[in-house]
Amino acid sequence: MTAPILTDDDDDRLSSWSFDLPQAQIARRPLKDRASSRLLHLPAAGGLVHRQFRDLVDLLQPGDVLVVNDTTVVPARLFGEKAGTGGKVEVLLVRRDDASTTTTTTTTSSSVPRGHTWIVLLNASKKPKPGSRLVFPTHPGSMDALFAEVEGVVDDEPGAWRLRFEGDALRFAHSFGQVPLPPYMERSPDDDDRSRYQTVYADRAREGSVAAPTAGLHFDDAVLAALRDKGVQVAPVTLHVGPGTFLPVHAERLSDHRMHPEPWWMSKATASTLNTARAAGKRIIAVGTTSARVLESSRQGRAADAGFVDGSGLTRIFIKPGHVVTGFDALVTNFHLPESTLIVLVGALVGRQRILDAYAEAVAQGYRFYSYGDASFVEVVR
Repeated sequence: MTAPILTDDDDDRLSSWSFDLPQAQIARRPLKDRASSRLLHLPAAGGLVHRQFRDLVDLLQPGDVLVVNDTTVVPARLFGEKAGTGGKVEVLLVRRDDASTTTTTTTTSSSVPRGHTWIVLLNASKKPKPGSRLVFPTHPGSMDALFAEVEGVVDDEPGAWRLRFEGDALRFAHSFGQVPLPPYMERSPDDDDRSRYQTVYADRAREGSVAAPTAGLHFDDAVLAALRDKGVQVAPVTLHVGPGTFLPVHAERLSDHRMHPEPWWMSKATASTLNTARAAGKRIIAVGTTSARVLESSRQGRAADAGFVDGSGLTRIFIKPGHVVTGFDALVTNFHLPESTLIVLVGALVGRQRILDAYAEAVAQGYRFYSYGDASFVEVVR
């Protein structure tokens, strides 16, 4: 059985996952050519190698499986106001909750039809009261608008609220919503972000993310074609990126942090592809931390040598030092924020000090960081 990387008390301290990054190395816009980014390779045997992203084709072998997250990013940021007072409100659609499977601390009776209920993140100078109404205009001064009723906060998802919309919130978002760029980009999205903050393999039937699975942003059609020509298989899974991926950790002890739930799916075809590869001794490479979390979520409660099975669910998995990785052998990922669940995940694959040393080298060599930044190829240490 694969052994976990040895951990110490510092691994559980949030402050132990910090590093210094010059503001100038935060990538606020994508490169013109998706696949022209740099790639920092961390082999399982140790050391590191500076490469270009297109070198990924040389690092993979025939029969290996590249697992990609085919989710589609929704222009999920909506701007509105409180009906009656005009107080400004910003809402980030997280996921549909029509089945009412998540309870709220406060509910209200209403004649508003059910069927368009969402879990959202809500930003306002003064939080609205349950039962109050929000209005999202199509244009300034327009009488045509989307309305929603505030049902209350979500018990087990800090910062999350439940809104009951009177219309189709998703359709409204496609027409009037804003691409939810991360705050650290310090700019408003433009028309280019509508396409560039989306992977080339995003499945429009799988829309629901409020942030891009950013490791996949490096792939273009030419790189994918070169991988397939070499005999590398590309298998999709889905995880709709939500607060569980990007919200900051507020607990000093990682063991006290609870992830927000995010929906995931794995098809029978993908499970079969993975099992065939494993039987042949081939590697499974996760593209992005979201694909990695699907692979590990699908194996929770199963033996390390058990095969993959299709499935779906809501995952709160937090991959951190001490977690035994059984679902993949390497990870393609971007460079992540300090003290985030994502840098912790990458550190769980090779060890905290090694990943911090690699990040220090990336800073020294001028790599571009975060969503529109450069990439790394991290082989799991076993």
